[in-house]
Amino acid sequence: MPASTIDHAFTAKGLTGSAGDPTYAGALSFMRRRYTKTIKGADAIVWGIPFDAAVTNRPGARFGPQAIRRAAAIFDNDPQYPFHRDITGELAVVDYGDCLLDTGDHRKTPGRIEREAAKLIKGGAFLVSLGGDHFVTWPLLKAHAAKHGPLALVQFDAHQDTWFDDGKSINHGNFVGRAVREGVIDAAKSIQVGIRTHAPEDCGIQMLYGYDVEEMKASEIATAIIERTAGAPTYITFDIDCLDPAFAPGTGTPVAGGPSSAKVFSVLRQLGQLDIVGADIVEVSPPYDHADITAIAGATVAQMYLGLLAERKARLA
Repeated sequence: MPASTIDHAFTAKGLTGSAGDPTYAGALSFMRRRYTKTIKGADAIVWGIPFDAAVTNRPGARFGPQAIRRAAAIFDNDPQYPFHRDITGELAVVDYGDCLLDTGDHRKTPGRIEREAAKLIKGGAFLVSLGGDHFVTWPLLKAHAAKHGPLALVQFDAHQDTWFDDGKSINHGNFVGRAVREGVIDAAKSIQVGIRTHAPEDCGIQMLYGYDVEEMKASEIATAIIERTAGAPTYITFDIDCLDPAFAPGTGTPVAGGPSSAKVFSVLRQLGQLDIVGADIVEVSPPYDHADITAIAGATVAQMYLGLLAERKARLA
């Protein structure tokens, strides 16, 4: 029996519950959640940051939020794998749309992202941000650290992002080093997973290289993350190039030799013990994608964040 309405993103009467839109039609909010600028009562907010002016190789991540939303349409209606639960039935999730940025003056970008992120998390909702290139994580970290104090960072990435920084440049390869130097993240409780390049410094952050991830079981990687973060407020940032290009070709700086999507998703699934206070998925570049492979992987990462949040809400109920 077809649903009585379509375009659930606009016609939904509440913040929970599945949509009846066909997978191939209807307004493409994230998982068909209601598009709204009213966040009262929301457990989680999905927010797009369409910015890619900080890339050092291939552009296109500004189209990432659109592609991730499109790919996420398939996650509605059925119980979401691997959580075996109706995430949107248990969790009040809204799609806040995108951050409006001044394309003529990128100096305004960090402050604009930070201020809006701070406003969104002020009431306690969990923010899932859809990038955009990896520079957007810098203002997101600042907003979350202002609320929670220095953060443990869990970074899934092929790159360390600790390159030299003058504190002012807008570059997707230096935000981690800047965050350590300014006390936004605690290096002693932070870990990078899937690294397959070398930067001049590690900033004291633990690294699991690509070959480590290849040799370790998913459970061993998850244990290493849990032990390293040691119960601290944790922010997860997932650069889609953490995955091998076979599983994520649509990204700006692909690096061969990475893990499969299945293995990394198994790691994410086992991070329920973490005190995750915010998360993002970045560097999805649709112009270099094929058959939405990368967008589907990116949407799955965001869905995993919401699944972990739904489980945490159920435990605390």
